[in-house]
Amino acid sequence: MRKLFGSVRSVVGFFSRKENMNKIKFIAILFFAILTSCSSAEKSSPSFGLYDIGGNSSVAQNDNLTGEEPANAPLAQVSLEQADKSQTQPAAVERKIIRNADLQLETNAPEEAQNKIAAIAESKGGFVIESTQSSSNAKATTRDTVTMTVRVPAAKFNESLDEIRKAGNRVIGETVKGQDVTEEFIDIEANLKAKRALEEQFLEIMKRSNSVQDALGVQRELANVRGEIEKIEGRKRFLENQSSLSTIKIKLQTPTAFAGNSSGFFQQLGDAVSTGLNGALSFILVLVTALIALLPFFLFIVLPIYLLMRYLVRKNRKQKLASEIAREEIKNQ
Repeated sequence: MRKLFGSVRSVVGFFSRKENMNKIKFIAILFFAILTSCSSAEKSSPSFGLYDIGGNSSVAQNDNLTGEEPANAPLAQVSLEQADKSQTQPAAVERKIIRNADLQLETNAPEEAQNKIAAIAESKGGFVIESTQSSSNAKATTRDTVTMTVRVPAAKFNESLDEIRKAGNRVIGETVKGQDVTEEFIDIEANLKAKRALEEQFLEIMKRSNSVQDALGVQRELANVRGEIEKIEGRKRFLENQSSLSTIKIKLQTPTAFAGNSSGFFQQLGDAVSTGLNGALSFILVLVTALIALLPFFLFIVLPIYLLMRYLVRKNRKQKLASEIAREEIKNQ
């Protein structure tokens, strides 16, 4: 009896301690969580996060509502076949092509041609970005060179190009460039979808966060994801803008300006002679400038020193001559 009473007292003392009670509570909670997870695993199908195969959860719910048993294996097989078909038969995507052109036109009236080109761009639904007037000869009083940059819808690029050619008398040079950015555009859209899905995941995690520290950590990650989304959306908008509107750069010049810009052997020889004469004149001007700058130095510093030294030398010579004459007279006496 004493042994039994002692064992009962030890058990009661064990359960009466606070530390042991906390351990027992923790073990009970852990055991209950394991039983709950096991029962839920038996009832639910395996999940793969965001990428659940075939959407089995929604189908299982519909089957439970109708009272039928879910058929997991056939549904998974159908979903995999659908995924395979979606990969082998991609949807048609509109091609994104950036088209630009450079034109160099000859015209007798560059300003009139400039007005015509501006009217052509506006009639096609475009606009003028930049327009500059200049002269090819610095001594000329009129402006014979016009540089323009216009943007027109990509669908009317060829029409606009044909009408702009007609604004000048002759086409001197033409360059048309095209860049296909469809692949980059598709990659951007796929990346954007992935980032948005990640953003939704972080939002769900933030709703279930139990502490302020966890919420702040999720918020930092969410801010990084949203920054990446904004960057991707900016690149997408840029590609859409560049592909929807084509850029045409035009340079208008008069025939005299083109003749002045052309250079042959005699033109280069004349330029060389002119450059040499200009160099010689520049050298002479540098010498004259240096002499004028040094003239006050010679007048007020060098010249007084020269005169003083000359006076001292002459005075020294006179003293030597006088001493020599005196010596000769003493010898003669």
